[in-house]
Amino acid sequence: MPRAKGGPKTRRRHKKTMKQAKGFVGGRRKTYRQARETVERGLTYAYRDRKQRKRDFRALWIARINAAARMHGLSYSRLVAGLRAAAVEVDRKMLAVLAVDDPRAFAEIAGLARTHTAAAASAS
Repeated sequence: MPRAKGGPKTRRRHKKTMKQAKGFVGGRRKTYRQARETVERGLTYAYRDRKQRKRDFRALWIARINAAARMHGLSYSRLVAGLRAAAVEVDRKMLAVLAVDDPRAFAEIAGLARTHTAAAASAS
């Protein structure tokens, strides 16, 4: 009985990896072993960074909101607390977009937050 080495299956697996290694430089593109290591590492980074991207964007939105809020005499935390007290449900992404693209609308929101922050402070 001849020795079975899984030729078609192995070839398919190798072709799949080599296709993913397209665009790499040198041996990382041409030799299977290097290509496999690089592709696996790249997939690991891609998985990790899909989660990291969400953190990075949230941090960016918070920085933008904080900068805009300070222009209206509020800190980020006081703005968010005021909006929560006012029962305004605008997420951070939309607040950041308003802060950058529509400063007048953000000013109205900041004013609303300021009045509710002051009301909450005087009530307690």
